[in-house]
This record gives sequence, C-alpha cells and structure tokens, in this order.
Amino acid sequence: MKKILTLIAALAGAVTLNAQHPGGLSESVLGEIAKGYEGTATDKALRNALNTTPINTLALNADNIPMDTRFSDMVKTKGRTNQLSSGRCWLFTGLNVLRAKMIDKFDMGTVVLSQNYVFFYDQLEKANLFLQGIIDTKDLPDDDRKVDWLFSNPIGDGGQFTGVSNLIMKYGVVPSEVFPESMNANNTSQMRAQLTLKLREDGLRLRQAAKAAGLDQLKGKKREKASADLDAKLQAMKVEQLKEVYRILVLCLGLPPKEFTWTRTDAKGNVVSTEKYTPKSFYDKYIGEDLEKNYIMVMNDPCREYYKVYEIDYDRHVYDGENWVYLNLPVDEIKQMAIASIKDNTALYFSCDVNKFLLRKEGFADLNNYDYESLMGVTFGMNKQERIYTHASGSTHAMTLIAVDLKDGKPVKWMVENSWGATSGYQGNIIMTDEWFNEYMFRLVVDKKYVPASIMKYFDQKPVMLPAWDPMFLPEE
Repeated sequence: MKKILTLIAALAGAVTLNAQHPGGLSESVLGEIAKGYEGTATDKALRNALNTTPINTLALNADNIPMDTRFSDMVKTKGRTNQLSSGRCWLFTGLNVLRAKMIDKFDMGTVVLSQNYVFFYDQLEKANLFLQGIIDTKDLPDDDRKVDWLFSNPIGDGGQFTGVSNLIMKYGVVPSEVFPESMNANNTSQMRAQLTLKLREDGLRLRQAAKAAGLDQLKGKKREKASADLDAKLQAMKVEQLKEVYRILVLCLGLPPKEFTWTRTDAKGNVVSTEKYTPKSFYDKYIGEDLEKNYIMVMNDPCREYYKVYEIDYDRHVYDGENWVYLNLPVDEIKQMAIASIKDNTALYFSCDVNKFLLRKEGFADLNNYDYESLMGVTFGMNKQERIYTHASGSTHAMTLIAVDLKDGKPVKWMVENSWGATSGYQGNIIMTDEWFNEYMFRLVVDKKYVPASIMKYFDQKPVMLPAWDPMFLPEE
C-alpha cells in the first residue's frame, strides 16, 4: 500500500510539474512532434543514405550547370599563396592586393611579400593592445562585460584591413625569401595557445596590482599622486610582460630583419638591380602609398541603417592605430565601386561568408549548388538580414577580388584570388555568381579614387560606436 501511495504521489507531482511548466516536452507534445517523421519509403531511403553519406554529398544539385570560367574584366596578378593552418587570410589578402600593384608597376614575375614578417608584429601589437586594454579598464569591476570580453579575446591570428594598413605603415614589408614562413606561422594553434595563456596571466597580474594600490581609499592630491605612480608601475609591468611575448614570437616565427639585400628581376627573370633596404624603404620604393588615408571600408549589413558610418571598439590590431570604421551601403552601390576598380586593373580586399553553398574542390559558389530543402523536406527561408540577426551568417574569410564578368553592363559573376594554395578551387581562385555575391558578400576595401563624391560625403559624419562584442567584430580567418 505504501508503494502504491508513493507512486500516486509521484504521478500527481509529474502532472503538477507539467502544469507549472507548459513549455516542457510532455508526452502528448512529444507524440505530436513525432508526426514530423512519417516513415514513408522515401523517408527510410533518406535515413539509410544519411547513415553513411555526408549531407553535402546528398544535397549536391545535379541539375546545376557548371560555371563558366570566362571573365570580361580581370586584374593582372601572378601566383597563388597558401595560409595553411592559420587564420591569416586578412593578411594574405592585403599583401596580395599590394603585390599585384607591385608586379604591374615594375613588370615583375611572381613576387610574394612576407606574411610572416607582418604577422610577427601583428602578434606583438595585439599583445600590447590586450595588456593596455586591461590597464585602461583597471577601475571596472571583474564582471564588467568589457573586462570579460578582453580576457575572452586576448589574442588571435584573425583580423581585417586596419591590421594591414596600420602594421605596414608602421613596420613596412619584406619579400618572402627574406623572412620566410615558419612551421608555427603556418600552423598557429599551439603558439596561440601559449600566448593566450601567458597574456591572461599577465592581464590578471595587472588587475591584481591595480587593486592592491587601494586608490579607492584615497582622496585629493594623495589619490592623484598614487594614481600617477600606479600608472607608471603598470606600464613598467607591461613592458616586462611584452619582453616574454617577444621571446616567444622570436622562438616560433624568427627574428625579423632590420635591413636586408634583395635582387629584383623582371618578368623574364633578368636581374634589374641588387640593393640594400630596410622594411620601410622597401615598401616606400615598391608600393609607397598611404594605406591609412587612401582607402575606405564599406559593408553590406541590412540589419543596420544604410549610409551611416559605424566604428567597432577594440576592432584594431595596433593600440595607437585605428578601429575598423565602415560605411554601410546597399550591395548594388558597392558593386559599382568594385567594377570601377577591377576595370582599372586594381584588386580589392574582399570578405564574405565563404563556406555557404561553396563547391570547395571546384571553387564555385552558387546558391543552387546544394538543395538542402529537397533532401531534408523542410524549408530554409531566412534572408540576409535575418541570417545576420540570428548569427546564422557573417563575414568569415577575406580574399582578393580580381575579376568581374559583365553582360550588358551588369555583373553576372565574380572571381576572387584565395589563399588556400594554387591547387585549391579553380586554379587557386573562387568564382561566385552575382546572386551569391548579394547574399554572402560583407566587406570591401576600396581605393578612394574609385569612390564617387556622393559616397565619400557620408564619411563626414561622426561614426556610431559599436561594442567590441558586436557580431560584426568577428575577425576574418
């Protein structure tokens, strides 16, 4: 009898629980949900197929016509680079834009600028950006969102164009043979893990030192004096911490050159000159443009108001550099500037949500490549704005926009030079339809000479500041 009473009480409790939590999955609700799978012969065949076959293989659209590889307008460029197992696409893309100009201007053969050299200083500058950020937020509580964000993102190898512009204008560039890739440059995960751990410890020590100063207990001139002393102490601590970061970087990436000798050859391999350079003098001679003043960044983000300028806090590589500032524009206006640049033989920094509907082996991006709806028997109906809002889509990868195919003056397809190696995709490139461009293109960096005055005027407005954790912060990798 006691067992029966206990069982009745348990059942009564379950009924009460379900009544108190109507959003739970009750037995009746589960029964209704289970009707989503009917167990037809088609359903069983699909289950059998998906048991052993990847979804993308079965969703491949056999009716989709292979993409045409001819283009009406293409930038002259040579060679393809490979970022391997690193998140440095932003850097490869920026340097590929610059080397295309260098090759064309000086009639050179294939030239590669050292990604490892710029990456060395990128990592050193990002370490300083994090540690100085910790110092700047020393008065904020431990659970403040900005403090939490800093410790969540002390360093990484992803980034965007301000890293290219600020780093190169500060440190210059060198040819790849002068400072070649190292194993840890090509495979960054283990070095990043060590730097991340060390920086989090260093950041913690800085906050502990700030708390120990007890400034909140002081007033007036005593507080001012103690505050100045604390700032000096924290800066000295930071320098000592950065010495250890520098040591790790040299051990993993090599010691970057201060000067070097380089032999220039023409497109036929003939020697033109042999000279001594510094990284800055090399940049000034072979490229020589002001990357911080000559370019604008534009974005197609339908979640935000168009023709407004936005700035993202801490979205930079250098502490005393520039946050990422962009103008949000309709995609058709972005296309017109891209077309003007390509027609003038000038490549562009371009970023997108690369893996959506991409045939990676073939290098074709087309909304019709995969038919997930027919395979799964459900609809996927979100538009670009809704995908961004729900974090279903965002900029993930940077590449170099080098070609457009125009029919009756309108773009039909585009091509980007990728950094996944010469054998990846279509001859190291990715070709995308104009419809795919509309849905998954996000960012473009444009030389100001291709920007109409009617667009440039919008940069006179004060940018809307967005927090560091805004979805648009996500670095390209």
